[in-house]
Amino acid sequence: MVAEMTSRLTSVLRAAPATLPALGAVALFAVWAGSEAGYPLTHWAPGALVVLALLAIALAATRPRWRDIPLPARIAVSCLAAFTALSFLSILWAGVPGDAWEGADRTLLYLLVFALFACWPQRGASAALLLCLWTLALVGLAAFAVLHVDAAAGSARRLQALLPGGRLVYPAGYVNAAAAQWMMALWPALLLARSRELPAWLRGALAGGAVLLAGVALLSQSRGALYSTPIVLALVFALLPGRVRTFAVLVPIAAGIGAATPAVLRVSELLEDGRPATAAVHGATLAIFAAAVAVGLVVALGAAIERRRGPLPSAAGGRLHRLVGAVALGALVVVLAGGWAAAGNPVTRARHAWDTFKSPKGYEANSTGGSRLTSGLGSERYDFYRVALDEFAAHPLLGIGADNFAEAYLAHGRSTETPHYPHSVELRTLAETGILGALLALVGLGAALLACARAIARSSDRLGRAVAAAAVAGFAYWAVHGSFDWFWEFAGLGAPAFALLGLGCALAPPSAGPGGQGESEAAEADQGSGRGAGYLAARAGRSRARLAFVLGGGVLAGTAVVALAAPWLSALEVQSAARVWIRQPALAYARLEHAAALDPLDDEPYVVAASIALRRGELGRADHYFALALRRTPGEAYATLERGAIASAQGRRLSAQTLLVRAVQLDPRNPLTREALAVVRRGGRVDIARLNLSILDKAQQFA
Repeated sequence: MVAEMTSRLTSVLRAAPATLPALGAVALFAVWAGSEAGYPLTHWAPGALVVLALLAIALAATRPRWRDIPLPARIAVSCLAAFTALSFLSILWAGVPGDAWEGADRTLLYLLVFALFACWPQRGASAALLLCLWTLALVGLAAFAVLHVDAAAGSARRLQALLPGGRLVYPAGYVNAAAAQWMMALWPALLLARSRELPAWLRGALAGGAVLLAGVALLSQSRGALYSTPIVLALVFALLPGRVRTFAVLVPIAAGIGAATPAVLRVSELLEDGRPATAAVHGATLAIFAAAVAVGLVVALGAAIERRRGPLPSAAGGRLHRLVGAVALGALVVVLAGGWAAAGNPVTRARHAWDTFKSPKGYEANSTGGSRLTSGLGSERYDFYRVALDEFAAHPLLGIGADNFAEAYLAHGRSTETPHYPHSVELRTLAETGILGALLALVGLGAALLACARAIARSSDRLGRAVAAAAVAGFAYWAVHGSFDWFWEFAGLGAPAFALLGLGCALAPPSAGPGGQGESEAAEADQGSGRGAGYLAARAGRSRARLAFVLGGGVLAGTAVVALAAPWLSALEVQSAARVWIRQPALAYARLEHAAALDPLDDEPYVVAASIALRRGELGRADHYFALALRRTPGEAYATLERGAIASAQGRRLSAQTLLVRAVQLDPRNPLTREALAVVRRGGRVDIARLNLSILDKAQQFA
């Protein structure tokens, strides 16, 4: 048995050798999923270097020809490469060049991942191996998350850390990202569970895994996940073939999710009210696993019966197809009617949703007293989007620079929050890279989706068609939910999304006509048959072109290594300094200066060094470091405020007033800045220690 499985795996890898480096990337995605969804720079930057190495290995081992890649995939890679180049160029006009560098590096990571998965043809078996391993890895991590929460149920403090306010943040650290990483894997699990080409036990495991993923996602109480799910479901039924089979598998999965939902929601209700929830957590854990196991067994049994009986006769199959279709239509009518009855007048509900969405007080002030999931659309996103659109209108062609939204929002926002990102992948693209970036992204993603559509509709490999559909559904969830959240910045979400999109491209049939693989090989054979001077000259020309390609690729790879490694190593030095500054301040200053040298654009090393100097009462050193930070980022509001406070404490009233006026301009909603300016204007001196305690208290309240 083991020998047979090993032989099959070897055969799969031989048929598609690029699968092996792609498996390395899948392992990396699993690591990121369990480590804050890959958000910190120190997590995803070394992973990006690993992806770059895997891509280099794939190129060296297989030496693909550019013209053999399907045309839509070539267009997608080219446009995404141009979008990445634009992101790096935006450093030149960005107000915060260090953030622009980091944002461009993240875009480079997604380009590398997409190229690794899209530029080599895949077979159905090899693509299924990649997608199933990633999906089952997420299922395993979701099971661990549930058990981890259950183990913490006996300690109110530990449980509150995992589910603050009754919402699961583990392991992503952000509730919506935590829900999204489970929901991204749910759609491939659902659509692969319907494929008769997979073994019955695997289809059952995937179906049960879908229930488990949904149950854990529900613990996060994410309204974004709730609203994204019916949109993706509608897209799946509208655009993907096999609707009857999808519905047949969806019924037991939906039943399992529905059976576990009351117990899961009970946990959130108790924790949100501050009541003991130990028994509820144990009950939810049992409900989630029981539902997952039951659904898995039902689907596996049905798959085994289907495999044993074989395909039905055409007449019987047609009758069954029509029967299931009628049941599906009836279920849709029941769901719509039930939703109408529960929601009430749709016009009133829509008006309420719009009012809560625009409200600057968030959903809490507009809640009707029910569950958070039905409390409306209120949040601060309306104001985020307003500022993003204003910045796009002010900089329409090239945008404000990658990841440069924070400074703009400080100056023009109206809410109490200080977002670093626009909370929408579309508005991020428009505001930060302008029309040019939006066009490149739109054409690139459109071409990739076209390649995926060809794989779903035209591939002769039935398993390949099923895998392509499942992969596209996973990417679609990321795109839909990311339209109103900041998922681009989570490498543990964005990288798998682009891998899924690339995997769908790799399953597309090769382009026919001029430039296709067969024609190019025939042309080379015709040239070789003559063995004349023309053939030798053409061969020499190809050798020179290949050498130029290798040298150019080496230069680009070296540049990418430097671009990815410098901010990562700088961030490591900053973290190291933060650990030792109390005991060894001189060593901390040295490491921070080294960090500043490694990343010549980022102001964080100088800001951290200045903050340490303030804690030690070294005002002159602090002012020096803040001044260095402002040379790199002139719009840094915190550094400007602190320099103004230092000038006031040193008796330099005119300088203090000038700096504090500038700080108010940069962050007009900060009451501490306005209060400090008022003190200076009255002729007083700012108490730096008190100011910094107030800043720390405000940051802790916001967190």
